Amino acid sequence: MFQAFLLKYGEIFLKGKNRYIFEDALVEQVRIAMDKVDGEFDVHKNLGRVYVEAKSDFDYDEAVDALKRIFGVMTICPVLILEKDDFEYLKEEVVKYFGETYPNRDGLTFKVFCKRARKNYPLNSMEMNMAFGEVLLNAYPELKVDVHKPEVELHVEIRERIYIYSILIPGPGGMPVGTAGKAMVLLSGGLDSPVAAYMMAKRGVKVEAVYFHAPPYTSERAKQKVVDLARIVSRYCGPIKLHVINFTDIQMSIYEKCPHDELTVIMRRYMMRIAQAIAEEDECLGLVTGESVGQVASQTMYSMACTDDVCHMPVYRPLVAFDKVEIIDIAEQIDTYETSILPFEDCCTIFVAKHPVTKPKVSVIAHHEERLGEDIDAMVKKALDEREIVECVY
Repeated sequence: MFQAFLLKYGEIFLKGKNRYIFEDALVEQVRIAMDKVDGEFDVHKNLGRVYVEAKSDFDYDEAVDALKRIFGVMTICPVLILEKDDFEYLKEEVVKYFGETYPNRDGLTFKVFCKRARKNYPLNSMEMNMAFGEVLLNAYPELKVDVHKPEVELHVEIRERIYIYSILIPGPGGMPVGTAGKAMVLLSGGLDSPVAAYMMAKRGVKVEAVYFHAPPYTSERAKQKVVDLARIVSRYCGPIKLHVINFTDIQMSIYEKCPHDELTVIMRRYMMRIAQAIAEEDECLGLVTGESVGQVASQTMYSMACTDDVCHMPVYRPLVAFDKVEIIDIAEQIDTYETSILPFEDCCTIFVAKHPVTKPKVSVIAHHEERLGEDIDAMVKKALDEREIVECVY
């Protein structure tokens, strides 16, 4: 029955004269998503709405699943479109639509919402509300009208064509990917950073990622785990360019020359330096981490101040005030949880000190980094020059 979808958006309405930029970005993201669905679709915008019309047979569930992953979409409405606007015909179609959509109608409550965008239509919205309510009650006496909290809200919109819908499927909300610039995510195999990447993408940020690999201390399975996580997140934000950095020499030098209780902080500072260098090359506007205040020793306010000290571009932490339960809930929602908990550890977890410093001082950390000498700069340059780039697409 449904041959189209009406997509409603939220925040885009607030963009004033620039709204068309965000609408066009949303249309483009919908087109990209629907290209992966079997079938042919026409995606276009019209008067504050985005429409996806099927031009061939298609899998309804597959189409809905694709639309539910597009940031910027607040509500997905499967729509019946009518070309003929004779009112008697329209009443028949409304009755038919309701009967097919809701076969179990005993005691079902409803309300009709009509919108007459085409002002030359002979009946106004209130008259149509009453007429459709009457014809539905006559056809299905078991129905009940509830104007306050109806179980079914039947929408009939009189535009250039007539649109009938009542099913409202929640979308992810947010803003279309790419409308807020680009950022570099420090991606690991844990729970947090994939969720952070998702959260930034939801705000319209195009994400790239960098992963720090430390063979032979971390396995190829650990690297593949991160690649898999990037691919899962790419379902929501589009292809992710993943930079894989061999961090072994840098990590061992820090391990050998710096106090062990400061290992994590100093390693994080070098990760931030490297991530920032790549971000600058690729014209990113900031770095993104999955840190949450107080979650572990390296994520205290003191530790984060130490790592931020080596950065001149902004560091975004979308999970900074989340607790672990909230992060797990989102990881389960976006399907990264089962991959994140696989038992393949990355370099951060392997070289953690037994008693890490929780209140490091920038001056002390910087002084201890001097022990690394010029060799560390050569290691960083080599790691950057020899990095592997993986295009991650689901």
